[in-house]
Amino acid sequence: MTRREVAVLGVWWALTALATHSVVRYRWWIVAGYVLVAAALLVLAATARDDRGAAPAPRAGRAAAGALGVVALTHLLLEPFSYLGARGLWGVRAVLAGSALVAGALLLGRRTGAAALPVALAGAAAAWALVVTGDPAPRIDVWVILQQAADGLRRGESMYAMEWVGSPGITDAFAYLPWTAVLTAPGRWLAGDVRWALAVLVAVAALCTAALGRWRAPAVAAAALLVLAPGGSTLVEQAWTEPTVLVGLAAWAVLVARGGTGAWWSVVPLAVALAAKQHVVVLLPLLAAWPRFGLRRTAGAVGGAGLLVAPWALGAPRDFLHDTVRTMLELPPLRFADTLYTAVLNETGVRLPFAVVGVLVVAVLAGAVVALHRRPVGLAGLLTWCAAVLMVVNLLNKQAFYNQFWLVGALLLLSVAAAAGARPELTGPVAPTRPARPDRPAGPPAGPPARPSPSAG
Repeated sequence: MTRREVAVLGVWWALTALATHSVVRYRWWIVAGYVLVAAALLVLAATARDDRGAAPAPRAGRAAAGALGVVALTHLLLEPFSYLGARGLWGVRAVLAGSALVAGALLLGRRTGAAALPVALAGAAAAWALVVTGDPAPRIDVWVILQQAADGLRRGESMYAMEWVGSPGITDAFAYLPWTAVLTAPGRWLAGDVRWALAVLVAVAALCTAALGRWRAPAVAAAALLVLAPGGSTLVEQAWTEPTVLVGLAAWAVLVARGGTGAWWSVVPLAVALAAKQHVVVLLPLLAAWPRFGLRRTAGAVGGAGLLVAPWALGAPRDFLHDTVRTMLELPPLRFADTLYTAVLNETGVRLPFAVVGVLVVAVLAGAVVALHRRPVGLAGLLTWCAAVLMVVNLLNKQAFYNQFWLVGALLLLSVAAAAGARPELTGPVAPTRPARPDRPAGPPAGPPARPSPSAG
């Protein structure tokens, strides 16, 4: 791995560790940590370069193994939020820590690195099974809503016309776009719980991450880190829906990296991500400004998302707008959310005006678009910009929790994989080339060889 990729992984670890500890508690120093992460991401994005044709990175296995070792230690030292009992939660943490250690050790070997991701996936699957079966009915409105929305889909009902029975939070709105329900419903239909579908989506996103980096050590490590991330068991247990967005963005990145017709096919998974959750719209100006994707493909993705959403939006427009727009705008700030908005509210009692938040978001977006125009970057740089912008948006939001910050971290892991995939293969030592001195010709002069001197013999 390059020093830049090691720095990206360091920022990813800091972000996920802070987010894991933040559930469900407000601490001013967590917000301060998030601010430092956001600043680091903006610096990494602003200094990104076009990674095509970059020099190969030696010793990638060691750095990747080190990252997984740090994650293993984090699982043992940092307790994630869960409704499981102490013994069950320790079992989850031990499985994740052990899987991270084994996967890291496999990455150290030249012939065993390919087995690292299967080991990570197996460990993550075991942890997900433990939290889903150990907490069969989590006390959170998201799970109740997704379960009942899946039942409604099977009956041909619109989730925007339903009310949620037994929800501890929202009872009269489906606050997401419809493809969140479409992508999670198979888990309910086939196995009785939408969380199985969310776990599968995370696994598919991990496979896309490894494929994006051509299955090289940094990409395999990034994929393993995605499924073994600190707090990842909480993400699945609480049925948080960001995997529905990530799987689309990860598939989009794989197709864009292929170029040619693949870049046009990438419009399809991007449209799915746009049709799953509203905040993906924030990334559209960045994708449109990036020359390798551009305005036409971005417009195509928006059009595709419109077609995917149309059956629900046109079927009951008033209900759709109430749930997806009005409800989101009217959500009250939650004081245990670790954002700058809630920090100002908790520490001073002042609510930031919507106009102030909007101006700050637009300013960051405009700065990112200008930077992408002035400084060409590769796919890894674009993904870093996407992570940085989403991080700032989360910080300025009334509500942002582990799941939103998890998505930022996932984009960083995709950027590591993209950088690995853009580099040439390291096949062996390369002989250094010595530049010609300016006062000497670089080689022998052209023309016939000189005749030997008579005195030479």
